[in-house]
Amino acid sequence: MARTPRVLSGMRPTGPLHLGHYFGALANWLKLQQSYECFYFVADWHALTTHYTDDARRIRDNTTEIVLDWLAVGLDPERSTLFVQSAVPEHAELHLLLSMITPLEWLERVPTYREQIAQLRDRDLGTYGFLGYPLLQTADIVIYDADFVPVGEDQLPHIELAREIVRRFNHLFGLEVDRGLLAATPEAEMARTRLARLLEGRLPAEPFDENFLLRLQASIREEGIENFLLRTRGLGRWIRYRPVLREPQALLTETPRFPGTDGRRMAKSYGNAIWLKDDPETVRQKVAGMLTDPQRVRRSDPGRPEICPVFAYHQAFSPPEVVRWSEQGCRTAGIGCVECKKAMAEHLVRWLEPIQSRRQQYARQPETVQEILRRGSVRARRVARRTMARVRRAIFGAPTGARAVAAPAVSQGRVGSEGA
Repeated sequence: MARTPRVLSGMRPTGPLHLGHYFGALANWLKLQQSYECFYFVADWHALTTHYTDDARRIRDNTTEIVLDWLAVGLDPERSTLFVQSAVPEHAELHLLLSMITPLEWLERVPTYREQIAQLRDRDLGTYGFLGYPLLQTADIVIYDADFVPVGEDQLPHIELAREIVRRFNHLFGLEVDRGLLAATPEAEMARTRLARLLEGRLPAEPFDENFLLRLQASIREEGIENFLLRTRGLGRWIRYRPVLREPQALLTETPRFPGTDGRRMAKSYGNAIWLKDDPETVRQKVAGMLTDPQRVRRSDPGRPEICPVFAYHQAFSPPEVVRWSEQGCRTAGIGCVECKKAMAEHLVRWLEPIQSRRQQYARQPETVQEILRRGSVRARRVARRTMARVRRAIFGAPTGARAVAAPAVSQGRVGSEGA
């Protein structure tokens, strides 16, 4: 049966969420959960790639803040799997295994690598954790067999890297050799004779045991799986190629750069954010100090609403008649910036009211939030374990029907290591 397409996305817990996060990601997440099977996670390990010197308790506290904001805007834990990255240790295991096959230059060529080093000069980013964060992203995605990852154009190189890594892994470990080749039957003997001809004397010698199968796989990989399978006829019963990991696709989405109070992109580092949890008085104060059209020096000067951040907010939060009032009044100098800001602030406060009401309800029930994350981690880990079983079997115990190499048992506990 065809399954519902699966979507995977996450956020780093570097602080509470603001309006830019809502319009840049959360609004899209809300739409996606209507049609897809969605996995949304708090990327706390990713936060350590740039904030490893910070107090780890801040990451824990920020995780709670983010999840409260998710629930407040309407993410439904019955429709979407909400969990914390570190609650599924299989992410780390897959990341480690993928690091064994990923060329270093693949990571060094990711555009955001050099860009972030230049932007975050106050932090020591000369670590593998920072260099390898796109590889951890790949593990985050493919461990859930994600079909799609919602991204903006600037993140497309990360998805293409994930696809390259998956193709390389599948090429190396997607070969299955049936252990029926070991049998002392006419069919198996004929298959071994044919293999000997195809491999031109490189077929491992007897005895025909499990080591024989592993040596056979090594010989086929040395030639190249694709080349070998192209000239193979009648051996499909014994030797097959099956992709182990799914190649994800980018789900290109519009990620509007919502302006901050100073007109630049809204960001915590710029100090220009309006947080989803800001109380009404704080919102009004921040709006009162917003940048407007710099050409409108005097009240009588006509303005240009298309470049004014306040008008962009009107378009997002005010009803159509107020948007028209703001635009006409600005262009004709019929209204002043102070009047325009006050009107917009009230509509913004009204828009935030239901979000903040839900947030306060969840904040009063911390045990409910923890239970949502616990259930989400159990659900996520169940999927991740199935993927890791395939990965381990492909790497360590590839012959079909053979017992996979036993992996160390993972302890079970509370959120952070919850078992399925």
